[in-house]
Amino acid sequence: MENKIYRNAFAEIGKSADEIDARLEKLVQDFFFGEDSFYHATDDMGYFEDTGNHDARTEGMSYGMMMAVQLDRKDIFDKIWKWSKTYMFMEEGWNEGYFAWSCKTDGSRNSDGPAPDGEEFYAMALFFAAHRWGDGEGIFNYTHEAQELLHSCIHKGENGRTGAPMWNRENKLILFGPACDFSDASYHLPHFYELFAKWAYEEDRQFFAEAAEASRDYIARSCHPVTGMNPEYGEFDGSPMSRKLPWAADRHDWFYSDAYRTAANIGLDAAWFGKDAGHFAAVERLQHTLGVVNKDEPFMTYEVDGTRLEQPALHPVGMLAATAQGSLAVGEKLSLTADDPKVKLAAEWVQRFWETPLRTGDRRYYDNCLYMFAFLALSGNYRIW
Repeated sequence: MENKIYRNAFAEIGKSADEIDARLEKLVQDFFFGEDSFYHATDDMGYFEDTGNHDARTEGMSYGMMMAVQLDRKDIFDKIWKWSKTYMFMEEGWNEGYFAWSCKTDGSRNSDGPAPDGEEFYAMALFFAAHRWGDGEGIFNYTHEAQELLHSCIHKGENGRTGAPMWNRENKLILFGPACDFSDASYHLPHFYELFAKWAYEEDRQFFAEAAEASRDYIARSCHPVTGMNPEYGEFDGSPMSRKLPWAADRHDWFYSDAYRTAANIGLDAAWFGKDAGHFAAVERLQHTLGVVNKDEPFMTYEVDGTRLEQPALHPVGMLAATAQGSLAVGEKLSLTADDPKVKLAAEWVQRFWETPLRTGDRRYYDNCLYMFAFLALSGNYRIW
């Protein structure tokens, strides 16, 4: 991976290196240290605040660590990791070995349940930190922490150990949560599992190699054959999960907030490994559905078949960012004047993202996390370390 060349989609559509570098520098400053930042830090710890719900979530905490390692900011990384281990990590009980998915900003827990998207981002960020900066002692022995976390994720419930795994050990699909019998397409990160298959404990590597293959197939099945849209939660066959959940009255069988991330994940998988299991084309279909069929007002709520509901998207900037990041799965080089309409449309999504600023207001946390990841990926700065 040391000699891998990462695509710079901004350069492909005509942005200069100086423009891109200046934009990234300003983005980092605004995102972490500006007046609308949701990163809060003391001398030795820091957290991301979900500004819509006023809590700290493993989703955002692990995202922050991934951003920090990509940006070579060990100071930010270690502060977020220490906060996570101090307040979110569970050392006993049914979910021992996992992280509580939500805490108040004072560190007290809102829940003792974990969310798998946090665990997999924690593990990947920790491996990258070990390779970029070297392992330290205690909780800063990044490799050990990542390997232990992944081992818990697939072995809890075995040999008398309490709890349940975060992956279904039979079909190798990541679950919405331990012991759940359904998944979430946006949790599927085959490009991470390819690397877990190299760096996890040796006994766990074959599992993750199989999980990468299973996840690519699952994403392809989850994305609608016409619209490219996927549901937030899905059955194991990829169909929308519309069963009522005991803990919530909300529906999750539509193309809504969680679901936006799938296109971004496909784009990064294409950039890192280029292994197409039929899921790359979902981005082309999604970009056409949003950017052509619904060109005048794309950022709405949809059924996965493309039926537009009269409800604006809760996270329009995040929706835009993730869809633009998916452009990395379309063509070998983007161009705003391409003869291929799919390539031209993908380039237009990147241009539209370039022209869009960070979100402000109460809901900025999720949107701006997806924005940061998209900018890193599209500028060739979201890399394997």
